[in-house]
Amino acid sequence: MQMSTTTSATPKFPVMAKSLHAELKSRVNQYLAEHAIKATGNYKLFSKAIILVTLFVLVYIHLVFFTPPLFYAIIECFLFGGLIAAIGFNVMHDGSHGSFSKYAWLNKLASSSISILGASRFMWAMKHVTLHHTFTNIDGVDDDIEVGALMRMAPTQKHYVLHRFQHIYFWVLYMLLYIFWIFFADYKKYFSRKIGSVEIKTMSGADHIEFWAVKLYHVIVFVVLPIYMVGWVSWLVGFLVIGCFAGFVLSIVFQLAHTVTETAFPVANQPENKMPDEFATHQIQTTANFATKSKIVSWLVGGLNFQIEHHLFPKISHVHYPAISKIVKQTCADFKLKYIEYPTVLSAIKAHVQYLKLMSKPALQ
Repeated sequence: MQMSTTTSATPKFPVMAKSLHAELKSRVNQYLAEHAIKATGNYKLFSKAIILVTLFVLVYIHLVFFTPPLFYAIIECFLFGGLIAAIGFNVMHDGSHGSFSKYAWLNKLASSSISILGASRFMWAMKHVTLHHTFTNIDGVDDDIEVGALMRMAPTQKHYVLHRFQHIYFWVLYMLLYIFWIFFADYKKYFSRKIGSVEIKTMSGADHIEFWAVKLYHVIVFVVLPIYMVGWVSWLVGFLVIGCFAGFVLSIVFQLAHTVTETAFPVANQPENKMPDEFATHQIQTTANFATKSKIVSWLVGGLNFQIEHHLFPKISHVHYPAISKIVKQTCADFKLKYIEYPTVLSAIKAHVQYLKLMSKPALQ
């Protein structure tokens, strides 16, 4: 929903004499140079991509063509939903930011993995890479905090009676994200030519063809063929398990990074429509890390638990985030900026639920 507090023009960030962003870049680039490290992905990332995509294909084939008994089929559906999220986190995400590989064609291939999940690469690039990464937690521009009337994700958004219970029912909405994204959100952006209140850039002929080819492929591979092979009821149960599990995992990981009790939701100063802080400061204040000491979590979510580092250095692959996080943390201390970090996934979820409770109160309208 578009709020009265927003403007149609995207806000600007001030330019500071002593730039935090420049200092961060200098320190991180020095570290990479001293250790002869390329900013893009390495063999660890490439091998992980091969493992995830291979498992995705094998589980699909087994479910559709060699359907196991119900109990094992449900387990495989959960696994398949997890693979959808994992490919999005680990392969598509780095590729869309150009950090998967030093080769442009390989980045495009990695980013195109979103197509095998049924989503539009063009719309994702506009929504996430352009808007979310530039205007993080800015109401009316960052589409990630725009859930319409069903949830209140920012203090400047209008409060409805329904929001009093959002910290209870958010689990259900998050589960529906992937299905909603594939079957509604992409089409809404396509036909309205807008993401929220921001117009998308003009799509080329190739962009239009790719959009409809992906949607046709998804319907055939994930709807028509499975129904033909296993029947309507079995397909529906399996599709809901897959879609809801993938949707919840995708939703909760991104929400833990920005909508927790300690992150900020800055508003542009008017009438100049300029943000109060420079870009790097804004990113640090609106972003949080979680479970950074868990190698398992880092592997599964593609380093998105190091969300501060990702927002500051999206063109550096997530495989390098654990190392550069030490540099970022020290720089924040030098500039007297709070580095927001939760020790575990559970503590971050708790902070997210607490934030939803805060937003459920009309007093914060």
